[in-house]
Amino acid sequence: MKYTTRKSAILLLSDGTIFHGKSIGISGKTFGEVCFNTGMTGYQEIFTDPSYFGQIMVATNTHIGNYGVNEQEVESDSIKIAGLVCKNFSFNYSRENASESLEDYFTKQNLICISDVDTRALVSYIRDNGAMNAVICTDGTSIEDLKKELANVPNMEGLELASKVSTTEPYFFGDENATYKISALDLGIKKNILRNLAKRDCYIKVYPYNSTYKDLSEFNPDGYFLSNGPGDPDPLFGAIQVAKEILADNKPLFGICLGHQVIGLANGVETYKMFNGHRGINHPVKNIITGKGEITSQNHGFAVKKEQLDNHPELEITHVHLNDGTVAGMRMKNKNCFSVQYHPEASPGPHDSSYLFDQFVENIKTAKA
Repeated sequence: MKYTTRKSAILLLSDGTIFHGKSIGISGKTFGEVCFNTGMTGYQEIFTDPSYFGQIMVATNTHIGNYGVNEQEVESDSIKIAGLVCKNFSFNYSRENASESLEDYFTKQNLICISDVDTRALVSYIRDNGAMNAVICTDGTSIEDLKKELANVPNMEGLELASKVSTTEPYFFGDENATYKISALDLGIKKNILRNLAKRDCYIKVYPYNSTYKDLSEFNPDGYFLSNGPGDPDPLFGAIQVAKEILADNKPLFGICLGHQVIGLANGVETYKMFNGHRGINHPVKNIITGKGEITSQNHGFAVKKEQLDNHPELEITHVHLNDGTVAGMRMKNKNCFSVQYHPEASPGPHDSSYLFDQFVENIKTAKA
């Protein structure tokens, strides 16, 4: 293999801390909130997950790119992360059904990436100091100029990002002859959510983030779904109103991640920005209803306030995160509605929680009976 010299690159955090590394090849700079994912596999699904829009991803796994890219293993139509930070980047890959290298994939989509970073030190620093804005620079821009630009990047708190990743036109997914019809509000929906619903005999119509309850109801669905997505849930006034109207009619409703937070806000439960958030595929959750544990895939930087849920007359907590006690799931006592903060569709991740899609279909069956 021919030896090639790679340009120096830096990661500058908003508090002035600098981490040094090497450019993967694309020259330029990219801004976003720096966060880390602890998954040991599934990097392509992570990079294309719309929930990561606006975030610079730090991969805790030592090797990234070693199994290349498969065009079938995507959660959206393009890379959604703002940039990548990793330790060892594999320019060569070894996998029978890979279609190209990760380097070529990044080049096509113009993703800026820095490798050879001490990611153990970086993740430790983020854990101690919290998620913050950062910039990856591979083009030699001065530190002072980068600091000025970084100061103008908006914070994730209060930032509405669903509009950046949602579909602009409604579309269908699944078999039109399926038994059940679902209207899904796309706040940044993952493809594997749609796959999980479709294989449970559901035909889904996916609507843009700013659709109304009237829009979603024109499909005459048997149930409604509020998807995952990026950013702060607080500014999503339209989605919150949609949730309120669905609940007022007591239609079957299921929410995942951002959709879970929207349902909380529709019930007057506030959300808050977490210090670090949860991002990985090995997060332990306890199902309070069954007493069973689940290993889950998670990706969120906001959460609903547990103390408000504890005192809410119409809501009850169904799942808790065992690492920090945060709310991982809830349901309404008087409505056909439940939601989870994590990702039962995984991709990547374990399938411990896929039963939640079955539960949604059962709720629809009950409502139709």
